[in-house]
Amino acid sequence: MTAELGHFAIALALAVSVVLGALPMAGSFMRGTAGARLMAVAQPASHALFALTLLGFGCLIALFVNNDFTVSLVATHSNLHLPLHYRVAASWGSHEGSILLWVLMLAGWTSAVAAFSGSLPAALRARILATMGLVAIGFLLFTLFTSNPFERLLPPPTDGRDLNPLLQDPGMVFHPPLLYMGYVGLSVAFAFAVAGLLGGRFDAAWARWARPWTTVAWAFLTLGIALGSFWAYYELGWGGWWFWDPVENASFMPWLVATALIHSLAVTEKRGTFRSWTVLLAILGFSLSLLGTFLVRSGVITSVHAFATDPKRGLYILALLVIVIGFSLLLYAMRANKLMGGGSFAFVSRETSLLGNNVLLTVASASVLLGTLYPLFLDALNLGKISVGPPYFEAVFVPLMTPVVVLMMFGPFLRWKDDDLGAAARKVAPAFIASILIGVGTAMAVDHLTWRTALGLSLAAWVVLASVQLLYGRLKERAGAAAGARLRSITAAWWGMWLAHLGVGVFIIGVTLVGSLDRSLDVKMKEGQRAELAGYSFLFRGAVDADGPNYDAARGIIELSRDGRVLDTLTPEKRLYRAQGMPMTEASLDIGVFRDVYVSLGEQLPDGSWIVSLYYKPFISWIWMGCVLMGLGGVFAAADRRYRRLAAREAATGGQRVAASA
Repeated sequence: MTAELGHFAIALALAVSVVLGALPMAGSFMRGTAGARLMAVAQPASHALFALTLLGFGCLIALFVNNDFTVSLVATHSNLHLPLHYRVAASWGSHEGSILLWVLMLAGWTSAVAAFSGSLPAALRARILATMGLVAIGFLLFTLFTSNPFERLLPPPTDGRDLNPLLQDPGMVFHPPLLYMGYVGLSVAFAFAVAGLLGGRFDAAWARWARPWTTVAWAFLTLGIALGSFWAYYELGWGGWWFWDPVENASFMPWLVATALIHSLAVTEKRGTFRSWTVLLAILGFSLSLLGTFLVRSGVITSVHAFATDPKRGLYILALLVIVIGFSLLLYAMRANKLMGGGSFAFVSRETSLLGNNVLLTVASASVLLGTLYPLFLDALNLGKISVGPPYFEAVFVPLMTPVVVLMMFGPFLRWKDDDLGAAARKVAPAFIASILIGVGTAMAVDHLTWRTALGLSLAAWVVLASVQLLYGRLKERAGAAAGARLRSITAAWWGMWLAHLGVGVFIIGVTLVGSLDRSLDVKMKEGQRAELAGYSFLFRGAVDADGPNYDAARGIIELSRDGRVLDTLTPEKRLYRAQGMPMTEASLDIGVFRDVYVSLGEQLPDGSWIVSLYYKPFISWIWMGCVLMGLGGVFAAADRRYRRLAAREAATGGQRVAASA
């Protein structure tokens, strides 16, 4: 009965989403008590949608936990010997389950907006929630009619096929939910844009309401991408952290657009400009999220991330994508006149620097889109097969992101509306010159003086030095106050900006140094043999059996030492998963602040020796440290108390207006 209950809950959720999408939207265009009553449906309907979707997803998890092989999805993605936490994760480790997780996240965001949007005008809130309800209709129909996770399988097998061994990792427990929170969170910005277009309201208040929601979604997306990168790094067995895989690109594109969007919202809130640009970015961000969904589930790409190859499913998502993008862009074109105007600004101003960065970020996203889709178009037109890989993306990205980083730290030194270029340049000249000297000097010190290394280290130094200068200048504004008071006087939004920008600098250090200084060695080793790499010594102590709950494994024992001192014992494994007969390599890492030592176990040779891959990865942890700082920056910015104060003030003002009109 659990499967039937879950299926019924999702069917009821579809009915509720139809009510949510229709009645409040209709009420927002009506006057009087009738319109108010229809708009009042939005909040309870949003909560009901989340509750029903949560019930449906809870039923799916229960089916996996109990290994109910009468359900087809459980039979193909679970196993009697699969550990409990992987059985829970298996509920979203399939196409059907991942779609239901998407719907759950969408319903959760809808419920959250309904719960924390009391300060919004009733009509605007109704249109936002109705728009999210309409999107939910599309995905719930997709779930029920093409991707039903509750289909029965009779007669049931005695055991399941097991979860894909690539997904049997702690990363599977956390990465998809985090990533989906970011993906789907962009639907809130999209709903704000559509609601604004329908109502013709794009003032500072509109941007102020939309900004924290967008920032939180961006933070989740940042952390989700970072966790996925770290998972790939240690799971795939060769120490890479980014592969320009089409599905990686599909998550990176909305991140780039969302980064531009949160900066554009800041300008719209503070200066009333960039309104047209802000609305367009909100539409593009969510559209790219839908595009990523299409790429993963259409079968048009080959990727370790791909879930499905059913053309019917791909066509459905493509149709949904066309409807969403087509309607929103048509609405955007029809209301373009409402987006004109706003405050003017000179060529030398903070607005101009932010506009330049936004354009560059959008162009970067477009270049990734071109590199991802171009091979697919050629293949579809029978014009041949080509592969667009890292050389293309790296050649495009370096020229685009270099000015982004420079402007990112130069912009905060500029005044709004108008400034003097010479005066602003003199402020930052010492930090800028010092960053070039530090970059070149450090590249020489590590004996890797190439233009890429020098450029990367110079940009990282520029970010760090400019961040320190900004913080010093901010603290200097209240020179007479105590240190604690000066720190507390700085808003959470400013700290968020500062942390996120500092995170970019830390990220660049990691990318530059691991790309310049990493070392690797493939070596044949017998018990008692030793290998040397980057000043580290690896002593192979042999291999032992180390079977897991659903796999057989050989575990290598490798003693890591340096200068005669033992640092760690590394235990890479070669696994064979019993149910699917699939071999897997489990690397072993010695993680440090300034370097990782990475070992993976290859095949055993007839003479009893093993192929062992050794890697030295300097500063690679800084890549993920930088991403964590960026994510924390987003959380700080969204948690700024001024949003709560303004919301309370606007709610009180709105209540007074309602009382006065009554």
